[in-house]
Amino acid sequence: MTKKFWNGVIFLLIAVILTSGIIVWSKYTPAQPIEISISPTQKFQGEVYVGGAVTNPGIYPVREGDSLDDIISAAGGISDNAHPNRLEIYIPEAGELESPQKIDINRAEAWLLQALPGIGETRAQAIVEYRKKNGRFASIDDLTKVDGIGQATYDKIKHLITVAD
Repeated sequence: MTKKFWNGVIFLLIAVILTSGIIVWSKYTPAQPIEISISPTQKFQGEVYVGGAVTNPGIYPVREGDSLDDIISAAGGISDNAHPNRLEIYIPEAGELESPQKIDINRAEAWLLQALPGIGETRAQAIVEYRKKNGRFASIDDLTKVDGIGQATYDKIKHLITVAD
């Protein structure tokens, strides 16, 4: 009797295991695949102002595919006192007034100085020569020390010029 008893218990356990396995399997639903969607990047084409510790601060065109390195290279590269691990990007809101680009009279070449009102080729060259002879301008007011640039010319351009540190 004990052999029959144990055979019955084993048969009953096998039946319970099989039945519970079938029940669990019938309720199993495989996980749905995870769908990953990446939002498209915005394409920017236009102009960007590059300022700060670059050789030639100013407004430069940006085309699709341009990298930050391309834009910084267009501005003449970073200067020796730059902090290359920190960049600032400012995007103006629609309708925000733009301030005019200022020309650094301590760094600008003659062709760029000629873009200033009342500064032609001769006065631009005089500014460059003054800078070579006397060193950097300490303030924008020092521009009146250049031959051919009087108070009237200075008043026309003082809001368009700056001196870098």
